[in-house]
Amino acid sequence: MRVIAGDKKGRRLVTPDGLDTRPTSDKVKEALFSIIQFELDGASFLDLFAGSGQMGIEALSRGAERAVFVDSGKKPCDCIRQNLKELSLSDRAEVKMQNVESFLSLCSEKFDIIFLDPPYKEELVSAVFEAVTRVANDTAAIICEVPKGLEVLENVNGFSLKKRYRYGKTELVLFRKEDGQTEIY
Repeated sequence: MRVIAGDKKGRRLVTPDGLDTRPTSDKVKEALFSIIQFELDGASFLDLFAGSGQMGIEALSRGAERAVFVDSGKKPCDCIRQNLKELSLSDRAEVKMQNVESFLSLCSEKFDIIFLDPPYKEELVSAVFEAVTRVANDTAAIICEVPKGLEVLENVNGFSLKKRYRYGKTELVLFRKEDGQTEIY
């Protein structure tokens, strides 16, 4: 796994051992960053169910000002910290070893871009989505990586499903606030 663009382009990332994490493919990662490319400069990025941290690290490499990584596992959080240190990004990042639902219930910060990639076997998108909207600013993009065809809520707390992007067995689902930023595709 590697950083695919930005000032850390080409740098390799370490990944947690075992089958508990499911890294986002380069194809899906590139598609996601094409969707939000004009929103990254100076943005705050929240990476939920972060795994290796590759999505938040990619955001930092492409110009995000700050990233917060949340994962409940020790191995993934250690891996994220190692990647951040090796890429000299630790000063722009925060790693939270915490259950996502707990983090969201306690978080008072607002984010510009929120990415969540919950375990496919646990259909957590609906379970955490309402809490996710509470940490999103009014112009935020919320992007969920889900298995193809997964039913997701279409409207929550003023955020509406804007578009589904399909990549094989994976979909990226984009949500924006109705009165928020103009859609970018």
